[in-house]
Amino acid sequence: MSTQDHIAVRAVKTQQGVETDVYAFFLPGSEVMKIAGISRIQRDDNELKGFQRQEIRSHVNSIVEFLDSGPVLFPNAIILALSKDVTFTAARGSKPSEAVEIVTSGTLRIPVPATGDKAAWIVDGQQRSLALSRTQNKDIPVPVIAFVSHDIEVQRQQFILVNKVKALDTRLIDELLPEVSTLLPKDLAENKLPSELCNLLNTHKDSPFYRLIKRKSDKKTSNAVIIDSALIAAIKANLKLHTSALSQYVNSDGTSDADEMFSMLVKYWTAVKDTFPEAWGKGPEKSRLMHMAGIRSMGALMDPVMLRAESSTDVEGDIRQSLGRLKQYCCWTAGKWDDLGWKWNDLQGTSQHIDRLSQYLIQLDRKLSKASR
Repeated sequence: MSTQDHIAVRAVKTQQGVETDVYAFFLPGSEVMKIAGISRIQRDDNELKGFQRQEIRSHVNSIVEFLDSGPVLFPNAIILALSKDVTFTAARGSKPSEAVEIVTSGTLRIPVPATGDKAAWIVDGQQRSLALSRTQNKDIPVPVIAFVSHDIEVQRQQFILVNKVKALDTRLIDELLPEVSTLLPKDLAENKLPSELCNLLNTHKDSPFYRLIKRKSDKKTSNAVIIDSALIAAIKANLKLHTSALSQYVNSDGTSDADEMFSMLVKYWTAVKDTFPEAWGKGPEKSRLMHMAGIRSMGALMDPVMLRAESSTDVEGDIRQSLGRLKQYCCWTAGKWDDLGWKWNDLQGTSQHIDRLSQYLIQLDRKLSKASR
């Protein structure tokens, strides 16, 4: 089947999308990693590269154990993206008259370079592919579906759509979403703008969150302390209602002014940082402000505080006054939330705690703002 410079397989070819060639074929499991690489998600000078999560060793080992157990049924298809270096030669001869004419059979040749980049990338099935390369059962035939595209955006789009229905880490999907410009399902599309704003807040030097947000592409040496899903959820809530702080920058045609949204987020959260300097930038075990519960509840407070401040002649001053009135009632690093009956570190990232704290801060803000008039 294979030579030194390519692997040849019998395949059927069709087209989907805008004249995108799609192939279906079988490979011995041990051959998959010979032709396909894994594009790991990482950042290089703020540029997002790749899309695949890291290897899950326990998952791979469990698959290897299954494959080594004897003759097994393993029909799960691997999905690959192929470079344009592959070649396909249609088979000669007559076709059955009753065959549905949507595919062409023939021989697909996939280059296997001695060094450098491979001619295929795994879009779905990296844990299975790694296991297949390590099993003793080297010759198990594995179904492969492959499409021709060197475009990283197309590969990311397919990766997201394929894994949307699986138990894939939503943080990984959220980080990839801003890099995909094609049409997405509604639930994914709703997270795209919040994730893009989250990324801006993490990478822009004017942001109070600069380098403080944990993303899936982070290296282990990162000093980030805030989990990205907390901030994304907070921003998503700020966009949800027509009366929320960020919704005024969503146009009737569905487009958004991300620059204005970013500016508002920086104003508000910079004021939060300056109001609670002793709680800012610490790990969530030392500061509940940096915890899921703190970010989500202070995010909920942003709506009434910002909407009221925007009617003032001094927007930033009004924000700081509102937060300053609340400061003595907040227990992010020590003490007790007397009205809630919690010690500072009793606060957890559950929906019950987040909702109770959010309502408490919003109601207290309303009460104190009326008293200050």
